[in-house]
Amino acid sequence: MVVKPEWLRVKAPQWERVGKVKDILRDLKLNTVCEEASCPNIGECFNNGTATFLIMGPACTRACPYCDIDFEKKPQPLDPTEPDRLAEAVHRMRLNHVVVTSVNRDDLSDGGAGQFDRCIRAIRAASPGTTIEVLIPDLCGNWDALEIILQANPEVLNHNTETIPRLYRRVRPQGDYGRSLELLQKTHELAPWIYTKSGIMVGLGESDEEVKQTMQDLRTVNCDILTIGQYLQPTQKHLGVQDFIAPEQFDAWQTYGESLGFLQVVASPLTRSSYHAEQVRALMERFPRQKEAVNVAYPADASS
Repeated sequence: MVVKPEWLRVKAPQWERVGKVKDILRDLKLNTVCEEASCPNIGECFNNGTATFLIMGPACTRACPYCDIDFEKKPQPLDPTEPDRLAEAVHRMRLNHVVVTSVNRDDLSDGGAGQFDRCIRAIRAASPGTTIEVLIPDLCGNWDALEIILQANPEVLNHNTETIPRLYRRVRPQGDYGRSLELLQKTHELAPWIYTKSGIMVGLGESDEEVKQTMQDLRTVNCDILTIGQYLQPTQKHLGVQDFIAPEQFDAWQTYGESLGFLQVVASPLTRSSYHAEQVRALMERFPRQKEAVNVAYPADASS
């Protein structure tokens, strides 16, 4: 058994603030990935009045062995009131930046793209100053469905690669590495003004060179933002941790990613897809994009 090191200890949250956020979520009957996926940063994020909203859930149609989201329950029909309830929560929490993600809904012909569209538009109507990030599944390679989401014009489209190609069959058996890369590339081709983002977990047995190759693959498809975090085993039923990666290694990956031309690399043991996601607003000011843009110059690699 690998012993959890000191640098993965999380400070106890201020439960008064956490409780206020939970009250809003319960009142509006909304799910968050913070709770459903047992995120270690839930205290910090709830204290800061932020949350990553989980739509179309909490039951998932896939059974990824690293994830704590429920896959045993049967997915329910989409709730037509969910977009408005979500928009109300964003308004009440006065969020400057909101992240909306979902379970996999392979039972739906569009993978849930229509619900993403409705949620984005509802948030935009209620909170026009809020920037919107969507963290989407692979939609089973349905690029017409992807276009539905892109037409709603979120500022950031995130799709996690999750791990290196060699580990895909074990870590993400119902996913496809090439399909995930293609989704990010399609997003860049169809809507180059939207910032693309992806994330990977480490500590599952990958090598430094394999992580770097995955980073190179992501830059090849014009991915703008990358998150790298330590995998933590949610329960004994899930995949075990193979290694706890030292903070210095995360620093090295961040430096390497910046040299590849990512606009932003967030890498640390506790980094998760949506951790400090609001920082993208500063990135957008530094690297602004117009909707009419067709080519994007990156700070270290203008040829990608």
